[in-house]
Amino acid sequence: QVQLVESGGGLVQAGGSLRLSCAASGSAFRLGWAVRLGWYRQAPGKQRELVATISEAGVTNYADSVKGRFTISRDKAKNTVDLQMSSLKPEDTAVYYCNGWHRRDYWGQGTQVTVSS
Repeated sequence: QVQLVESGGGLVQAGGSLRLSCAASGSAFRLGWAVRLGWYRQAPGKQRELVATISEAGVTNYADSVKGRFTISRDKAKNTVDLQMSSLKPEDTAVYYCNGWHRRDYWGQGTQVTVSS
Protein backbone atom coordinates (compact mmCIF):
# COMPACT_ATOMS: atom_id res chain seq x y z
CA GLN A 1 0.00 0.00 0.00
CA VAL A 2 3.01 2.28 0.53
CA GLN A 3 6.34 1.84 -1.21
CA LEU A 4 9.33 3.98 -0.26
CA VAL A 5 12.64 4.44 -2.07
CA GLU A 6 15.45 6.49 -0.53
CA SER A 7 18.37 8.21 -2.22
CA GLY A 8 21.11 10.67 -1.34
CA GLY A 9 23.22 9.04 1.33
CA GLY A 10 27.01 9.06 1.32
CA LEU A 11 30.20 10.09 3.06
CA VAL A 12 30.67 13.62 4.36
CA GLN A 13 33.05 15.36 6.71
CA ALA A 14 31.90 16.68 10.06
CA GLY A 15 30.29 20.07 9.65
CA GLY A 16 29.13 19.27 6.15
CA SER A 17 25.69 18.81 4.66
CA LEU A 18 23.72 16.09 2.90
CA ARG A 19 20.22 15.88 1.50
CA LEU A 20 18.23 12.67 1.59
CA SER A 21 15.20 12.13 -0.61
CA CYS A 22 12.43 9.55 -0.50
CA ALA A 23 9.95 8.80 -3.25
CA ALA A 24 6.67 7.41 -1.95
CA SER A 25 4.09 5.55 -3.99
CA GLY A 26 1.29 3.04 -3.67
CA SER A 27 -2.41 2.64 -3.33
CA ALA A 28 -2.55 4.69 -0.12
CA PHE A 29 -1.72 7.81 -2.08
CA ARG A 30 -4.00 6.99 -4.99
CA LEU A 31 -6.84 6.53 -2.52
CA GLY A 32 -6.05 9.82 -0.80
CA TRP A 33 -5.16 8.38 2.59
CA ALA A 34 -3.36 10.69 5.02
CA VAL A 35 0.10 9.15 5.23
CA ARG A 36 2.61 10.58 7.68
CA LEU A 37 6.12 10.49 6.25
CA GLY A 38 9.41 10.68 8.06
CA TRP A 39 12.97 9.57 8.62
CA TYR A 40 14.43 7.21 11.18
CA ARG A 41 18.01 6.07 11.62
CA GLN A 42 19.85 3.11 13.05
CA ALA A 43 23.49 3.19 14.08
CA PRO A 44 25.50 -0.03 14.56
CA GLY A 45 24.56 -1.74 17.80
CA LYS A 46 21.72 0.69 18.51
CA GLN A 47 17.97 0.66 18.11
CA ARG A 48 16.26 2.46 15.28
CA GLU A 49 15.32 5.98 16.37
CA LEU A 50 13.14 8.81 15.17
CA VAL A 51 14.85 11.62 13.27
CA ALA A 52 11.92 13.66 11.97
CA THR A 53 8.36 13.27 10.74
CA ILE A 54 5.96 15.42 8.76
CA SER A 55 2.22 14.95 8.60
CA GLU A 56 -0.08 15.29 5.63
CA ALA A 57 -0.88 18.79 6.93
CA GLY A 58 2.79 19.71 7.19
CA VAL A 59 3.18 19.44 10.95
CA THR A 60 6.77 18.49 11.76
CA ASN A 61 8.39 16.70 14.66
CA TYR A 62 12.13 16.40 15.30
CA ALA A 63 14.35 14.46 17.63
CA ASP A 64 16.08 16.79 20.08
CA SER A 65 19.46 15.66 18.77
CA VAL A 66 18.78 17.08 15.29
CA LYS A 67 16.71 20.19 16.05
CA GLY A 68 18.22 23.25 14.41
CA ARG A 69 20.42 21.15 12.12
CA PHE A 70 18.00 19.01 10.10
CA THR A 71 14.95 20.12 8.14
CA ILE A 72 12.25 17.81 6.84
CA SER A 73 10.08 18.84 3.91
CA ARG A 74 7.37 17.26 1.85
CA ASP A 75 6.09 17.73 -1.69
CA LYS A 76 2.53 16.46 -1.70
CA ALA A 77 2.18 16.73 -5.45
CA LYS A 78 5.21 14.52 -6.05
CA ASN A 79 4.78 12.33 -2.95
CA THR A 80 8.34 12.94 -1.85
CA VAL A 81 9.88 13.70 1.52
CA ASP A 82 13.34 15.19 1.90
CA LEU A 83 15.69 15.55 4.83
CA GLN A 84 18.21 18.38 4.62
CA MET A 85 21.01 17.67 7.07
CA SER A 86 23.49 20.37 8.03
CA SER A 87 26.26 20.71 10.62
CA LEU A 88 26.64 16.95 10.53
CA LYS A 89 28.40 15.20 13.38
CA PRO A 90 30.11 11.80 13.53
CA GLU A 91 27.29 10.64 15.81
CA ASP A 92 24.86 11.19 12.92
CA THR A 93 26.46 8.21 11.19
CA ALA A 94 23.76 5.60 10.62
CA VAL A 95 21.54 3.92 8.09
CA TYR A 96 18.66 6.30 7.44
CA TYR A 97 15.25 4.85 6.69
CA CYS A 98 12.30 6.54 5.08
CA ASN A 99 9.10 5.81 6.96
CA GLY A 100 5.46 6.04 6.04
CA TRP A 101 2.64 5.53 8.50
CA HIS A 102 -1.03 4.88 7.96
CA ARG A 103 -2.44 2.33 10.41
CA ARG A 104 0.96 0.61 10.27
CA ASP A 105 4.59 1.41 9.51
CA TYR A 106 6.09 1.11 6.06
CA TRP A 107 9.87 1.26 5.50
CA GLY A 108 12.29 1.93 2.72
CA GLN A 109 15.43 -0.12 2.23
CA GLY A 110 17.67 2.43 3.94
CA THR A 111 20.58 4.59 2.85
CA GLN A 112 23.95 4.85 4.58
CA VAL A 113 25.14 8.20 5.92
CA THR A 114 28.70 8.32 7.20
CA VAL A 115 30.14 11.42 8.84
CA SER A 116 33.90 11.42 9.27
CA SER A 117 35.62 13.42 12.00
